Amino acid sequence: MMELGYLERLTLQLTAGASMLPDSIRDPHAQFVLSKQRSDGGWAGREGESDLYYTGFALRSLAILGLLTGNVADSASRFLMSRTVQQESIIDLLSLVYGAALIEASTEVNPLKSIEVDWKGRLSELLNSLRRNDGGFSRINTATIGSTYQTFLVTICLELLGHHLPSDDPCVAFLLGQRREDGGFLEVRVAKRSGANPTAAAIGALRTLNALNEDVAKQAAEFLVDLQSDEGGFQANTRMPLPDVLSTFTSCVTLWEADSLELVDTDHAWRYGCSMARENGGFAGFELDPAEDVEYTFYGLGLLSLLAPWQSSLS
Repeated sequence: MMELGYLERLTLQLTAGASMLPDSIRDPHAQFVLSKQRSDGGWAGREGESDLYYTGFALRSLAILGLLTGNVADSASRFLMSRTVQQESIIDLLSLVYGAALIEASTEVNPLKSIEVDWKGRLSELLNSLRRNDGGFSRINTATIGSTYQTFLVTICLELLGHHLPSDDPCVAFLLGQRREDGGFLEVRVAKRSGANPTAAAIGALRTLNALNEDVAKQAAEFLVDLQSDEGGFQANTRMPLPDVLSTFTSCVTLWEADSLELVDTDHAWRYGCSMARENGGFAGFELDPAEDVEYTFYGLGLLSLLAPWQSSLS
């Protein structure tokens, strides 16, 4: 049996966890996401028009809740198709490809089936054109150095396309070169300290490349454990004064992948996640965040879904 890819494996785990959540948690956030779908079928951030980035997070939330069906999926499919005729960023392209995969998995209809050109091949060429001399991948062609996060995005996007990078690809050496003595990883080599999110990205990419050894995984887990704050959430790095939902989600995902979630206080992380939920649906990004959006709602739902199997009492 073929091994599941990074995003497929994570989505299955979150879907299983989301099914354990009580309706008092599931329903308001489901309604929040559904209410934010626009007439063009996409989703937007806190301002502006619909875009692939926020649409991707909305589709991921609906997928793990089992609600990516019917008119919602049909409208989203039309939006995705409308964005295949213009140039997009790497993260938007990933949102497009993965969003289409989620809809196909839920409805058995591929939103991109009518594209006649070899779009997978062309997209693969575009992604590979972002390779830098240091072995990593950048967000734009004019960048001179690789980015840990962009290398992660390219790696999992190529995996989704069926164009896997080999375990001896130069980006492996690049990623390991981003690693610090504390076990964490830098986003770019000029950064001053390791962070939760680049560490999660590096570990995710190395695992996807089948190039993650036990010592690297163990030390990264120890670094992330130290980022859990008194509030229960995880800080983006050791200098940040407050935890945030994104860093908490990515840290817990990485610890789960490393079979190390038992090293942190999952009950406290659960309570932190619940505290970021708005009464009428949606999640804020951090304690002082004045609003909520579909991106942080996915992170919040994803966090609670991931932690659900570790809760003795769900409420």
